[in-house]
Amino acid sequence: MSASVSEAAHAARAAAPSLAAAPAETIDDALRGMARRLVTARDEILAANREDQERAAADGMSGGLLDRLKLDETRLAAMAEQLDILAGVEAEPARRTIRSLDGGLVLQEWRRPVGVIGANYEARPNVTVDVASQLVKSQNAGVLRTGSAALASAVALMDGVVAPALADAGLDPAAVQLVRAKGRDSAEALVSQAGLIPLVILRGSGDSTRSLAERAALHGVRTLAHADGGGVLYLDEAADPAKAAALVDAGLDRLGVCNRLNLLLVHAAIWDATVPGIVATLAARTPAIAASLPPHSHPLGYEWALDSAGEATVTIAPVAGVQEAAHVANDETSGLAAGIVTESAAAAREFLSAYTGTGAFWNATTRLLDGFKLLALPETGINIDRVPGPRGPVTFRDLSLRQYVVVPADRAGDLAG
Repeated sequence: MSASVSEAAHAARAAAPSLAAAPAETIDDALRGMARRLVTARDEILAANREDQERAAADGMSGGLLDRLKLDETRLAAMAEQLDILAGVEAEPARRTIRSLDGGLVLQEWRRPVGVIGANYEARPNVTVDVASQLVKSQNAGVLRTGSAALASAVALMDGVVAPALADAGLDPAAVQLVRAKGRDSAEALVSQAGLIPLVILRGSGDSTRSLAERAALHGVRTLAHADGGGVLYLDEAADPAKAAALVDAGLDRLGVCNRLNLLLVHAAIWDATVPGIVATLAARTPAIAASLPPHSHPLGYEWALDSAGEATVTIAPVAGVQEAAHVANDETSGLAAGIVTESAAAAREFLSAYTGTGAFWNATTRLLDGFKLLALPETGINIDRVPGPRGPVTFRDLSLRQYVVVPADRAGDLAG
């Protein structure tokens, strides 16, 4: 077990009561403090991020991943705005009455923090603040581990933004920890200690995340895992050509993100009239995007965002109609997000009824499957498991435990406060 992870977990656990017992006003003060410090510590943060970018570029990082790594004044301002918005969101009720029971009793549901939540995520500096803010809002302590390419940025954000903002609000700054050791060992340690970190958010490349999820299961650690997730767009026979072109374009504004356009399915009846123009438009973009056309040398759901050499690629394939499109999206992709472009309400209804993935869209881009774009809240990650529980963008509202409490009905008011 990595000593640095163990130390961070113990420190977070010791500080967890500081968050769990804090009133909502104090929690929101801490979030607003983080927003202010993104401005006052801007120069230090951007300097650390430049170091990360230069090192990553020298190591041969792809353009899409470099884009995810980059911070600038505009992105810092957007991060600060999101923190202020989060601070203004009303906290979830800590208690609610379910129903009356025989014998003068009442059943209540109480929400409790998990305690310490871990997070392992890709080299995206903004995610350090996103996850930290979600944990603080849900009154959970945390242990965060980012990709080594973003470590200098993450340290600057933790030491210059998160920790001092917690301290300024009267909370224990040790409640949110950052693992500062590089290497795979620390990731494996994060998912190996159920007694200290019972839940870990996993984000990142497919193989790495799947491997960590398997290790977590062996150690009794629960995970919210998101290993794969390219977006699917189906152009129906009744698609409006202008809308189709606009949605293809919108799905490719960033190539290194999970909800980008990955697989374009086109109704066979419009293939000849549509696909040549799409291929030409993709090739004319900057950077140019290649079209992988039939016969394909890879599975239809191949994740281009995870391929540093081929990320500027979209798979294009013909389908016979709505049912085949939904079948491909369900069975040959990760099941993150799929959309249909059509002016036919019947076709849209049929597709949305048949597609069982996490997010479904009609005449809309799958890029919307993002916590802030979809729910107006930062996210800790996206969960695509086909089991009960939070699915889709995971926010602070999902990071709590449910407890049933039975009390005398005439004394329930005595527990308020």
